[in-house]
This record gives sequence, C-alpha cells and structure tokens, in this order.
Amino acid sequence: MEASWRRVASGRGRARGRATAAPSSGNGVHLRGVGGGREKGSVGAAGLGPIPGGAATSAAAAELMSQKKFEEIKKANQAAAKKLVEEHFNSSSEEEGDEDFEGKRGKIVANTFITYTTQTDGDVRELERTKQYVNEAFQAGAMTCLICIASVKRNQAVWSCSGCFCIFHMPCIQKWAKDSQFLVSSPLTDDDFGKRDYPWPCPKCRFEYKRSDTPSRYYCYCGKVEDPPLDPWLVPHSCGQVCERDFKPPCGHKCLLLCHPGPCPPCPKMVTTTCYCKKAKPIPRRCSAKEWSCHLPCGRKLLCGQHKCENPCHAGSCPPCPRVSRQKCVCGKQVAERSCASPLWHCDQVCGKTLPCGNHTCEQVCHVGACGECPRSGKRFCPCQKSKFSLPCTEDVPTCGDSCDKVLECGIHRCSQRCHRGPCETCRQEVEKHCRCGKHTKRMPCHKPYLCETKCVKMRDCQKHQCRRKCCPGNCPPCDQNCGRTLGCRNHKCPSVCHRGSCYPCPETVDVKCNCGNTKVTVPCGRERTTRPPKCKEQCSRPPTCHHTSQEKHRCHFGSCPPCHQPCRKVLEKCGHLCPAPCHDQALIKQTGRHQPSGPWEQPSEPAFIQTALPCPPCQVPIPMECLGKHEVSPLPCHTVGPYSCRRVCGRTLDCQNHTCMKECHKVTEIDSCTDKNKAAPECLQCEEGCSKSRPPGCPHPCVLPCHPGECPPCVQMLRVKCHCKITSLYVECRKITTADVNEKNLLSCCKNQCPKELPCGHRCKEMCHPGECPFNCNQKVKLRCPCKRIKKELQCNKIRENQISIECDITCKEMKRKASEIKEAEAKAALEEEKRRQQAELEAFENRLKGRRKKNRKRDEVAVELTLWQKYKYYLFPVCAVVVLVFAWYIAHGVD
Repeated sequence: MEASWRRVASGRGRARGRATAAPSSGNGVHLRGVGGGREKGSVGAAGLGPIPGGAATSAAAAELMSQKKFEEIKKANQAAAKKLVEEHFNSSSEEEGDEDFEGKRGKIVANTFITYTTQTDGDVRELERTKQYVNEAFQAGAMTCLICIASVKRNQAVWSCSGCFCIFHMPCIQKWAKDSQFLVSSPLTDDDFGKRDYPWPCPKCRFEYKRSDTPSRYYCYCGKVEDPPLDPWLVPHSCGQVCERDFKPPCGHKCLLLCHPGPCPPCPKMVTTTCYCKKAKPIPRRCSAKEWSCHLPCGRKLLCGQHKCENPCHAGSCPPCPRVSRQKCVCGKQVAERSCASPLWHCDQVCGKTLPCGNHTCEQVCHVGACGECPRSGKRFCPCQKSKFSLPCTEDVPTCGDSCDKVLECGIHRCSQRCHRGPCETCRQEVEKHCRCGKHTKRMPCHKPYLCETKCVKMRDCQKHQCRRKCCPGNCPPCDQNCGRTLGCRNHKCPSVCHRGSCYPCPETVDVKCNCGNTKVTVPCGRERTTRPPKCKEQCSRPPTCHHTSQEKHRCHFGSCPPCHQPCRKVLEKCGHLCPAPCHDQALIKQTGRHQPSGPWEQPSEPAFIQTALPCPPCQVPIPMECLGKHEVSPLPCHTVGPYSCRRVCGRTLDCQNHTCMKECHKVTEIDSCTDKNKAAPECLQCEEGCSKSRPPGCPHPCVLPCHPGECPPCVQMLRVKCHCKITSLYVECRKITTADVNEKNLLSCCKNQCPKELPCGHRCKEMCHPGECPFNCNQKVKLRCPCKRIKKELQCNKIRENQISIECDITCKEMKRKASEIKEAEAKAALEEEKRRQQAELEAFENRLKGRRKKNRKRDEVAVELTLWQKYKYYLFPVCAVVVLVFAWYIAHGVD
C-alpha cells in the first residue's frame, strides 16, 4: 500500500508539474518544478542578481513555499490512496467477509426460498443444489469469471450459462464468443461466413450457442429485468421477483423461487397420478416425483409368451424372461437349455440339405426357411464377364479366350491378359508421375506411388508452426503439438493441441485451506492468491509461545496467536505465592526514544510497540493482619503486609476508669502483668478532665474532685427547696435529701405552718404543711337555708356533703311565694298598660302629623275605617304574653323545689 501510494504521488507530481520538496545534502530546502527552479541563494526571477532581503529572507520564503506545496501534494496523494483502496476491496467477496454478514446472508437466502417453502409444506430437501449456487454467490472467491480469473463484483454486468449456470463478465463472454466464431470461420471466405450461423461454446461446459445467442445486454437470472439495480438485501444480480422459469424437464409449471442463480429446483406442485402398472389408486404426489411404484408384482406377459413379469411395479418395458427351458435351434438338429427370453438360436453345423438340383447340398450354417436354388444353376458368365454360358450345375464355366480388359488397381490401365480366373496382376507400365505436392515429376511403374522429399512450408491452422510434412498435397493436417502457453491461472500450461486465439480457462481447481488444513474452499486455479482462507471452526493446535504448557482454546487462524489471558501462576520470589495476573510474557509496550522527523518531507512515524515480557505485578494475595491498636484483623495485599493503623479511635480505658483514649489507632505496648486488653497502654493519653460521673438523683452539684476512679464523696452543699405548700423556702444539705427516703424527704420539706390550700368545699385545710392532696374531712359549721331563704340551720361541712342534706320550704314559704308572684303579675300588667297608652299616644300624634300633609280637596265626608281589636292592641299583646310566659316558667321551677 505504501509503495502504491508513493507511485501515485510521484505520478501526480509529474503530471501536474507542481513543485515538490526534496531533501538536499545540506540543511536547506530545494524547490524543483517543471519550468525550472532556483536553489537557495541563486539569482532572482529576472536573472539580474541575488534575491533582495538577504539569504535569511529567501530561505524563510523557500521553506514556507515548500511546506505549502508539500501539504497540497500530501492531501492529493492521500485521496488517491484512499480511492485505490476502495476500488481494490469493492468486490462482493471482500465486502462481506466479516461475521456480521453471516446473519444478513442467512436472511437473504431465507427470503429467496420463502415462496417455495410456504407452498410446499416446508420440504426443502430438493433445494440443496440450488442452495449451493446461492451460497456460492456470497462465498469468498466462489463467483469468479473463468475467462479473466477475476472476482465478479455486485455492480458488474454478468452473463450466466444455461447449461452449467457458470457466471462470466459480460465483456469477457462477448469477446469469447467473437473469438470462437472467428476461429471457426477463419479458413472460409467472407461469403461463406455470412451464409452459415457458426456456434460458439461455453468456456466451461462446451454447451454450444448460436451466433444470434451472443449476449448483448445485462439481465437478471430469470431474464425479466434489464440492468437489475444493486440491492444489498437481494442475491447479487437478482431482480427479487418470482423466477417463473419453466422447469426442466417441462411439466407445465413454473419456478416459485425468487430470481436466483443456478438451476431451478424440482417442481414442487402436487398432482394426482397412479403407479407404473396402473393397479393402485391415484394419489397426490409432487410433480417432480409423480412416477412411482406400488411395489406389487407387475403381472404383464413377457416376450416369451409363456410367463408373466414377477418384478415389482416398474417403469418402462419388462426385462427379458429370466427362466431357462430346453429349446431347439433354428434348424432343429440340436436341443439345449437356454434362457426363455431368447428362444431362437443358431447352432454351428452346416445345413447340409440337398438343393433342388439334387447334386449339391446347402452350405449355409443353421438357418431359417428354405435353402433356395443351387447357386450354379441357370446362365453363368465367364471370369471376364464378357460371355454367358448355359451349363449344368455340375460343370464349371470355361474361359472365353478374349482379353480380360478389367481396370487394374491403378485405375488407369486395363489388364492385357486373356480371360482368366483369380485376381489380375499389378500394373507394370512406366508413366510420368507427379508427386503428391505437384512440384516434381518422375518416370516410374504405375503401381508405385511417388512422394518427393520436399517439406511443406505452409502454416498450420494454429498459425504458429509450419506443416513440415513431406510432399504435402495442400490439405495440411491440424497442428499436433501441445500449446504449452501459460494459462491465466499462472500455474499451469495449456494441455490442448496448438490453436489460435485465447486458451480455454484452466480446468483445474485449487483448495484454499485454513491454517490447520481441516477446512477448505474450492476455487478456480489462479484465484487462490486473492481468495481469503475459509473460517475454520477447529481449535488452534499451535504450541503456546508463553511459559504455559497449553494455550487458551481458540479457533484456527493465520498469523500469530492472540495474547494469552491465562493466569500467570508463577511463584513470586518474595512471598512464594502464585501470580494471579493474566499472562504477561508477550506484552506490547510503546517504544520510547524513537527518531524524530528532521523536516517537513519526512513523515511522522506511528508509535511503535515492542513485544516484551513484563515482571509479575505486586502480590495481591490477602494476608490477615492485625492493626496497631489491635482493634481488627483485616486482609491486606501481600506486598503491603506490615503494621498499619485502622484509623479508628483507640478506645482503651484510661486510668480514671471513666474515659477512653481518643487518639487514632496507635501502637500499644502490652504489659505482661495486665490481662485486660482494653486497659490503657503507656502510649495512650492521660485523662485531664474533671469528674463527670453522674450525681445521685436530686443532686445538681458536680463533683469537686478531678476525674477519679470509684464513687464520689457525699455532697455537703446546701440545697434550697420549697415546702409542700410552695410558700416557704427551706435550706437543707444536699446529701440529706439525696440519701433520705420518702417519709424523711416529706419531713425535710415541711415548713410547720397550716396548709393554705382550700378544700373542695371552699374552706381552708386545717392540717400542717403536707405533700399531696388535702384530706377531705372539713368540720367547720355551715349555715344551710331553704330555697326561699326564710328557714336557716347550722351543720358540719363534711356531713352536709356526705349525706346531701337539704332544707325544704314549708307552707308559709309557699304562701309568701304565691303573694309575691301575684304582686309581680299586677306590676307587670300595669307596666304593660302603661306601655300601651304610651304607644297609642305616639300613634295618634303620628297620624295627626300625616293629616296635615294631605291635599285640601280631599273629601271631608270620607268614612273612617274602624280597626279591629287585634289590629289596635297587637303591639301591646306581644310584651304581655312574653311576661306571662316568663312568670309561669319561674313559678313552675320554684314550685317544684
């Protein structure tokens, strides 16, 4: 690829005449072009002197120009190389060699046969041959033109032979047909060539086609579509329609597959047909297998006329009778056991029957029918056929004495002897004879042929070799030498006799094998150089290249095996464990310190990788390791085993027995006499805090001592507490309260005064300051009255509440209530009347005011409408009724009491 890229680059550079950059012997850059160039420091464009600006300016300008030209040529060359690669790898076999195409090819093949399988109950046993052709259309190197030994691409016009279904390029087969017709017609004149239609053969199967059958247009396989479009989801060169070609042999049906290469499968249609012997009932069968046998005895009479055919039902005529019988020969002299199929036979004895003349016997071997007349009877000619004699059959015909005069073997002269029996002698006359080629003459006996020694110099039909036959009459035989020219495969030579025109394609095939040789693909000879090896499903059998005894299982391949991914399993020197990392005997490492490009013309090289063995990685085997503070045991990688901190708080109990060490996990020194692992070590912190132990319940004072082990001393501070009645403040030592029981605490909290709380009855508690609820035993005198407050008595408070004692009103009280209610009713009534009068006065005053406003022309004799009692007094009745209802309700309530 790199060489072709350089050739394209050089060719384009010369064709366009652009300036190209080339390294000089020094550090400068020289510009070379078609129209002549100038080197650094040379004269200017006009040739009058050096370039203005000095050597530095000219060198900079030249370098910029060369860099620019270099970039332009580089882009052009890259585009040309890309186009070359695309054209080189544009064949169908190379485009579709990856594994992703396997699923796509399966879908295309399934779509091609879907019409056949859906209409024939899914029976695809008859499709194997057609499937082989369809699969070869996708197989690498299978679609190869045998004329030019090149791959047949998807986008190229092709022609398919109707005899062997081999595919050729359209230009190749057209040239082949033209050359074949020219070779056949070359010995003829132009007039003869136009009168006959000379055939041309297929390069592979030699199936002959007429001159009018020479392909001129590109059609699909079924011949429906001209120039079928390229579709990646169809078989190459297929139109995608139903084939509909007639089956061979013709049966009246058409092919159901999609347009496909190769032969059409057998007809899948169902027809009703009977067996060969016509004994069985007609049954439905495939049209391609409509002839069938019922396997019953045939029963037809054989040619012998005596026996019947005992073979199972079969096609065609019955075989000869296999039985043996005693049969006479034709003449009846011998009897022998012979096959019943051939009853007529001839023995080897002469007939011997007496002919009708009575003098001779029949000399024919065993024959059928009469022997016939005696061959010596009737008129007979003399030996020269000039005289005829009537003689008995017992006498021989005499010679006539005339000259024989029969034409001799030379065909020119006649026999000069007298009539004689037997053959004539050879011609001995001397004549002037021309040789066979007609170039020389010589007198010699007539019976001897004359062949000169002159060799023919004409060219044979191969137009390469001379005839070189002595005395050739002009009809030179075909060349009998081998062609010997190298065929298109470049591997073999043409085995045919020497001929004109192109040699036939190499008939040999070559197996392109995989690396192990178990999988192969057969391609035409010469195609093996460009055919990809087939994919092999066998396991690679190469020995491992690393230190392992066996390599990972992978398929057969070309080139180097893939990197080994097995565990290394080498014994590490420091710890003795096995290396668990993947095999690293052949690791690819980027090479450093490579040569840097020295100028713009030198292409930057790709990073190179070298294959080398890497050392084993650090051991990662987990080793249980206890932390410094002995808090946990954690697995650590083998290469990092050592004292470590778990980052936790130390947590060991300090000497104060109250706090723990707050340092991060640290080294601790074990004391032999100490068995407690949680006790602080010398490296732990020293407690500097105050005592934080919990005080007895009720003591709010902290311990005055620093943090110490054991119990705190009793608290002697005075504690201010409220008495039970929450009025007086008392001062008591803290330790007395915290150590006292419930009764003692009640005594210490008592202020010795009367309890100020009120009882439910409303009187003050008579007890001394006490906790809890006051006792409900009030003995204070309480005055109790009747409901009307007239009768009054004095009783103890607790007795009144316990017995629910009440004082009822007597008769006098009830009479007084009645009188009082009557007085209230009278007062209410008087008030109601007074209210009515007031309202009536206000009404009259309002009406008087309205009368003054009326019009003067109102009639004065208008009759006044008299109001009803309800209309007059309805405003007074409402308050009165309300008062009455209230009084009645009050009376009912107090009367019940």
